[in-house]
Amino acid sequence: MPIRILPSTLVNQIAAGEVVERPASVIKELVENAIDAGATSVEVTLVDGGKSLMIVSDNGKGMSPDELELAVERHATSKLPDDNLFNINFLGFRGEALPSISSVARLSIISRTKDADSAWKIEVNGGEKSKPVPVSGICGTRIEVRDLFYATPARLKFLKASVSETNACVDILTRIALANPHISFYLKDGDRKKLSLNAEQGELFDARLKRLSEVMGREFGENSVLIDAARENLRISGYVSLPTLNKANSLHQYLFVNNRPVRDKLLLGAIKGAYMDVLASNRYPLCALFFDLDPAYVDVNVHPAKAEVRFYDNALVRGLLVSAIRNALNTESRRASQTLDLAAFVQDAIPDFGVPQTAPSMPASGLPADIPETVELREHHPRPAAFSFQRDYAPQSCRQADLPDLEYKFSVKTEAPEVYESRKPEEAGPLGIPKAQFHNTYIISQSEDSIIIIDQHASHERIVMEKMKANLEKSGRLSSQMLLIPEIVELDASAKERILSVDAELNKLGLEVEEFGPAAVIVREIPALIKDCDVKSLIVDLADEIAEWGGEYALTDKLHHICATIACHGSVRAGRALNFEEMNRLLRDMEKTDHSGQCNHGRPTYIELKLKDIEKLFNRR
Repeated sequence: MPIRILPSTLVNQIAAGEVVERPASVIKELVENAIDAGATSVEVTLVDGGKSLMIVSDNGKGMSPDELELAVERHATSKLPDDNLFNINFLGFRGEALPSISSVARLSIISRTKDADSAWKIEVNGGEKSKPVPVSGICGTRIEVRDLFYATPARLKFLKASVSETNACVDILTRIALANPHISFYLKDGDRKKLSLNAEQGELFDARLKRLSEVMGREFGENSVLIDAARENLRISGYVSLPTLNKANSLHQYLFVNNRPVRDKLLLGAIKGAYMDVLASNRYPLCALFFDLDPAYVDVNVHPAKAEVRFYDNALVRGLLVSAIRNALNTESRRASQTLDLAAFVQDAIPDFGVPQTAPSMPASGLPADIPETVELREHHPRPAAFSFQRDYAPQSCRQADLPDLEYKFSVKTEAPEVYESRKPEEAGPLGIPKAQFHNTYIISQSEDSIIIIDQHASHERIVMEKMKANLEKSGRLSSQMLLIPEIVELDASAKERILSVDAELNKLGLEVEEFGPAAVIVREIPALIKDCDVKSLIVDLADEIAEWGGEYALTDKLHHICATIACHGSVRAGRALNFEEMNRLLRDMEKTDHSGQCNHGRPTYIELKLKDIEKLFNRR
């Protein structure tokens, strides 16, 4: 076949494969065009997750009839006045978005400039455009995109469910909104309002923090640190969370280069490196960072989607980012996230220690006669003094412990009941007989020829996980326990949608969750196996992890993922004191549980030190 030039319609459809991947791609391109047009308010409407209809309206400068005709032509743009790709000062510049969209969907544009007598409308269906005609309309531009991928049906089947496509549109609009706090953004899916962000007033940093608090939650606004550093032609500004405020994934890390939302591995790796010494490797800080630099030192023309960038000096960017974050965290090194949940605080019951016993007579030394002077008496506080308050209906009096509990002071148990003392190590199972608990976290066990250290939380996590899987396989649903007071958990819009999207799976696992207002869910039942867990933390972590592993898993895998998270929150926590019966039961259950050598996250549950290896350390052999 001889070489030939492809038809313009086919060329546009090929380009659409790079620019238009899903409805969120369309929303991104159209909203960025609205911002470039000087809009101060952008409204987005979706039907069927954007697959049937997308409408983007703005109050920008609008277009004349001649500009409308040119706008839908390939590589027609007003954003490169000097034809210099190294001096890009707009979000869009390629001139591919509108022709690419119109080649795979039905496109309609209504636009009016401020000095025009009427608005003008143009339609493009599958690459075939009509002539502009006058219509009624307000100043600005309204773009309708119908029947996405109707001209390329093969692409249509790769789209996800409407809920997933809507969430993707909310996410991309949220990212754009964070970079433009002085612009109002609204998104509606059918009759449901998904996003409503009014323009923030004030200086840029104040407006950014207000917008960040609205999108990422009040907790981030109250527990974040300001970043503002500059070196040579680069300036980095924004906010990062304190190490104690973190998430299970990196979805709450927002990066912007010259106000353009990007996902850059270099920058994400630098953030992780900056938190290396203060945050667990499997947890991620929250952040919104803005990189402002001369357009000549960054290439945004790496990919048609413009989500990737290439820096002229990677070392400069990474070095300044790491040092800026570390300096900010060092400045706030004595500060921890302490956002107070007043509802939970008021409901929290103060433990009743009964009527204080009469204090023993005190000699001149200040200690009771039967207590050695080396023992220090300590005052007992039911809760940290910083949060102490007096209730009108239940006045409190200060109490003092009669004796310090040495067992808790040194956090070690060494006195086993006689039933364990009489047993020989060889009579126990592979994990031996429990001998002590250190730091209320690790169990020390002795077998016939070794010493075993067990992580009580990790091991119990695996036990609970396997029990849940076995019960689920046997009966199809886990037994649940109704909460006396249902727990209300506040979430952002996308997190709430993720939780509600798997409500059937959660119900199988004994977790009954219902919608409760625009930004919260209510938990009425929890699995009976985890009756003492922190329900709020469980739901928040579940939402984060559902976002991370997405909706592409089979039902069984999805249930196991959720089981792992529930088991983690319902297991014996590190720091809880166990008696010897509990420690022994934990060891015996481990011996009967599949995969008990590692927890649900892949960490080891125990370490075995052979006696012969210990003897080598002391040169006994």
